[in-house]
Amino acid sequence: MPNIKAAIKWTRASEKRRQRNQAVTSKLKTLAKKAGGTGATDADRTAAGSAFDKAAARGIIHKNKANRKKSRLAKRAKSAKA
Repeated sequence: MPNIKAAIKWTRASEKRRQRNQAVTSKLKTLAKKAGGTGATDADRTAAGSAFDKAAARGIIHKNKANRKKSRLAKRAKSAKA
């Protein structure tokens, strides 16, 4: 535990951020699995893509990672339709 008062606040704030980011990351994984499955609808894919964009905008994941995930979902969807 830090001795400096400001450092105590920093650790408290960073823990809140960590938990919030962890929840969003978990949600992203769930949406990706749902959108990548065989019975996925276009609404599932749209929701997943939107969630990836929002997470990238908030800085939870990197912008390139969000684009890569969306691209792979689209590729999987295209192969599932064929």
